[in-house]
Amino acid sequence: MFKIVTLYKFVPLQDLAILQQTLKSICKELTGTLLIASEGINGTIAGLPAVLDHAMTQILDIPAFNELWYQYAKANCKPFRRLKIRVKNEMVTMAKAEAQPLQLAGHHVLAKNWHTILDQAAVVIDVRNHYECRVGSFENALHPNTTYFSEFPTFVDNNLVAYKDKPIAMFCTGGIRCEKASAYMLAHGFQEIYQLKGGILQYLANVREDETRWKGECFVFDDRISLSHGLKKGSCLLCYGCRMPLTDTDLDDHYQPGIRCRYCLKDK
Repeated sequence: MFKIVTLYKFVPLQDLAILQQTLKSICKELTGTLLIASEGINGTIAGLPAVLDHAMTQILDIPAFNELWYQYAKANCKPFRRLKIRVKNEMVTMAKAEAQPLQLAGHHVLAKNWHTILDQAAVVIDVRNHYECRVGSFENALHPNTTYFSEFPTFVDNNLVAYKDKPIAMFCTGGIRCEKASAYMLAHGFQEIYQLKGGILQYLANVREDETRWKGECFVFDDRISLSHGLKKGSCLLCYGCRMPLTDTDLDDHYQPGIRCRYCLKDK
C-alpha cells in the first residue's frame, strides 16, 4: 500500500536552489513531483506510509510551509515512476503578472458548504482543461474548453464579462488553479468569487456518495489516472499514444492502447 499527498501553498520563497536540494534530501525515498517558485510550492508525492509521514513532518517543519494545504490518499500500486523537484517561474503557468494570489483571493468554501454555493452562483466554472472535464465534473458547470491553463484568461475576457457583478463559483482538482484564476478575475473587476477549498479532491474525500453532486470521476496527473469518491482509484484508462484519459464511453471492441483510440484517430 502506498500513501499519497497532494499539497500547495502560495508563500514568498527565496534561495530556491537551496530549497530544491533540501526537498530532494527530504524526499529521496519518495516518488512524484514538487514544483517550487518564488510564489510558493505545489505538487504530489508518494511512498510507503511511514516514509511519507516522516517526509511530511520535515516539510511542515520548514517555516514557510507550516500552514501548507495537503490532502492524503492511498493506492495499491506505485503512482509515480520517479521523483522530480523542479524550480519554475510559476507553480501553475498563467503568465499574467496581475494574477497575484498573495494579494487577491476569492472566498474559500469548504466541501460541506459547497452545495449552497452551487445553488446561489450565477455561473459555476470548471477551471480545468477539456480532457479533465470529460472524465467528470459538477452538473451544469461551464467548461472553458482549454488545452492549457494559460488559455484561461482569454476565456474569461471573451465569455465572463457579463458576470463581473454576480456570484461566481469555481473549482479545480486541488484548488491551486482556482487561486490563480480568482486572482486574475478580481484584478479585472470581478466582485464575488467563491472557490472550492481543496478542490475536487477535498470534495470527494469529505462528501458522501449518496449526497454528491459530482458526476463521473476526477482525472489526476499520475498512474492512478482518475479517482472516485473516497479518493479510490477510478475506472479510466490512459491512451499511451495520445495521452488522453479514456472513460467507458470512449472504448470499443477494437481499442488498442497507444495504437487506436477515438482521439488518436481524430488527430490523423
